[in-house]
Amino acid sequence: MEGIWRWSMITAVAPVAWGTTYYVTGEFLPPDRPLYGAAIRALPAGLLLLALSRTLPSGSWWWKSLVLGVLNMGGFFALVYVAAQRLPTSVASTVMALAPLVMAVLAWPLVGERPRPRQLAAAVAGAAGVCLMLLTASGSADPVGILASAGAMAMSSCGYLLAKRWSEGAGTLASTSWQLLAGGLVLLVAAAIVEGSPPALDAPAVAGFAYVALVGTALAFVAWFSGLRRLPAATVGLVGLLNPVTGVLLGVVAAHEGLTGRQLFGLALTLASVGFARPSAKADVRPAGPPWPLCGPRPRRAGRACRAPWPAIGAGRRR
Repeated sequence: MEGIWRWSMITAVAPVAWGTTYYVTGEFLPPDRPLYGAAIRALPAGLLLLALSRTLPSGSWWWKSLVLGVLNMGGFFALVYVAAQRLPTSVASTVMALAPLVMAVLAWPLVGERPRPRQLAAAVAGAAGVCLMLLTASGSADPVGILASAGAMAMSSCGYLLAKRWSEGAGTLASTSWQLLAGGLVLLVAAAIVEGSPPALDAPAVAGFAYVALVGTALAFVAWFSGLRRLPAATVGLVGLLNPVTGVLLGVVAAHEGLTGRQLFGLALTLASVGFARPSAKADVRPAGPPWPLCGPRPRRAGRACRAPWPAIGAGRRR
């Protein structure tokens, strides 16, 4: 039980950090360069994690990194950037709140985790709670922003599950860095073709990008993928509902916004959904381990000759 809560708390770092990036993006980052904005977010974070892991991809991880980089970083960052600029945080977060339900359903064919009724019910209740917290009659619904937010949700849900399926043979730091660098390089090429020259950045924009890259990307994705390795995908998806909760609480603290009775009920319903779908202590948690393969000293390259696959869910690690 202690391991469940520990890894749930580590995973929660990611949605809490992401909950602040909508505000930072909307307030401090240039609105007319979404591709450059996403590339500037991904590349520094990827380089930092690569320096920490000191591991290069090899074998199938070259193409896996490209696929995951496009799904989880490249396309996702660009679409989130567009959504943050065209939609109120309330509307964008409400669309993204469907991710736990999508992840719970897709986890069965992609990673063999059959969704449980209580997890599906919690996902629906969590999405309803987010709607109660955020949606208002005055919230605008820009069609391009809605499509961008829905596309980001679908791409990331699929990408996260593939990252969980392909987690063998590479540590969390290393595989996250490869994804960030692959996605960032794709974004950089696309930005140069579509958007031309890079945007001019003032001091607030530089500070905003530094925060988004280090906290909202490097730290957040390491925490997120660490949780995906050890917890069921449905549980991790529900932990992601802390993203809109953070946005609401940030508005209360930073903008001195008050909460109505409906919003308080939605907040309580969302938090209850996160807690209600926690996994059982015996069946669902994978054993903890360091962020590199367990086969002696840390390798400089992650290849087939040095692999330590996680045991099946519920099994103990072989010594």
